[in-house]
Amino acid sequence: MRAEHIVASLEKGVAILGIDFKITWANDPFREWCSQDPIGKSLLEALDEVSLVWPEIFPFDGLLTGKPTSLRLQFYGNRYLDVTISPFRERDCVVELIALCSDVSETVSRQQKLDALHRAGQELAALDADELTEMTVDDRVELLKQNLRRHIHDLLNYNVIEIRLLNPATQELKPLLEEGMTPEAAQRVLYARAAGNGVTGYVGATGQSYLCRDAETDPHYIKGAEGARSSMTVPLVFQDATIGTFNVESPKPNAFGPEDLQFAELFSREIAQAMHTLNLLRAQQSCTAVQAIEAVNRDIALPVDDLLSLACTALKDAQDKPELVQQLEQIIANTRTIKQKIQNVGDDFARLSPGGNIPIRLRGMRILVIDCDERIRRSAHALLEKEGCQVETAATGQEGITLARASHYDAVLMAIRHPDIGGTALYRSLRELQPDCRVILCQGFEYDGSHTLVNVRQDGYWLPVLYKPYQPNQLFKALTCSPPSSLDCPSRQPEVVHTS
Repeated sequence: MRAEHIVASLEKGVAILGIDFKITWANDPFREWCSQDPIGKSLLEALDEVSLVWPEIFPFDGLLTGKPTSLRLQFYGNRYLDVTISPFRERDCVVELIALCSDVSETVSRQQKLDALHRAGQELAALDADELTEMTVDDRVELLKQNLRRHIHDLLNYNVIEIRLLNPATQELKPLLEEGMTPEAAQRVLYARAAGNGVTGYVGATGQSYLCRDAETDPHYIKGAEGARSSMTVPLVFQDATIGTFNVESPKPNAFGPEDLQFAELFSREIAQAMHTLNLLRAQQSCTAVQAIEAVNRDIALPVDDLLSLACTALKDAQDKPELVQQLEQIIANTRTIKQKIQNVGDDFARLSPGGNIPIRLRGMRILVIDCDERIRRSAHALLEKEGCQVETAATGQEGITLARASHYDAVLMAIRHPDIGGTALYRSLRELQPDCRVILCQGFEYDGSHTLVNVRQDGYWLPVLYKPYQPNQLFKALTCSPPSSLDCPSRQPEVVHTS
């Protein structure tokens, strides 16, 4: 009697079954799940309107051999019971079965929601490979917005939402998606700062979630939705860095609890992952465009240089023909414009790519490269134009002199050996034509039989001599280094910089 009283007082449902699987006794919690008296009925008959979730078949044989088993049953109406059935033995024989039942509806519902959130996250930025080639970045952003709206409504049941993305350079939280916010709130400029920028700014600055339980008294809250009385704001975090905020508002005070906050934080991770994927797509598109621009520039750079050299040579010989001079000058100007336009397009794509910054230390510098080695001329274009330089090249010393006579350059990179003119003569011609220009000598591993280095030292040459092929750091250093206090030092030997 006492044992029965103890078992009857348990919060969990308990039922005793005979070896015929009919219920012989049940406590009150178990009876509450039954629409009629369960005595004499099987477990599934007593628990009216239930189905077996797992296992697929009721384990009759296993129970009679003395093995405990577990079941999950589902009531119509989305309620769930977990049932553990254990055999009771007397003299090594199973004489009764004890069923211990727990209502796990909240646990199952929670897991289902978590699974749905995970699936939603996978779908947020999921795009078919064929679709990617046809979609612009703006198209992908719009698809992401549509997926976000759908999942936020269906899973979280929120109707007033706002998502902002953090600009790392300015710390501004830029609107990505809003629904139900007032026009003023949707257009409001907010920064990731702990004060003066609402709850959103506070969360963006601290990286901590925030529950505003009463909008009328909360010191951080700034009106977002009409009639809102509470809000919940969580950071969008990717790899431990805050990249934005996710805000939800409600017309009810204290509308959000710890579980709402947990689900919002979980979904915010999926949003952050989707945004990261989108940024990679944007970077991939920009990178592809930059590579295409570089390929075009690489293919046309030397032919355009040849055209410039020919035009400048023809211009020198056509001084007594005004009409021809005018046409040649127009060709030279148009050719340089084409090169500049291509470079500007590449700069624009580099600037638009995430984290893209155009270097400024050499930007705008006009550089002439004089070298008979086509690989060196191509290398100069590739290295220096990435730094924003305007590069023109010449294959012979005389072509270099012609270009130097017709245009101004900030620097000249000249090889010390040429098939048509000695290095010393070329250096002195360049210095005469361009007295303010920085002329940098470049040497391969060949012997300097004309003693160019010795001769230019006597002329006061102070810059480092670069070995070819160019190494970027040493090349940039030679283009930007400052002169010594005295330029005319006969005892000073030219410094040789090994760059390969």
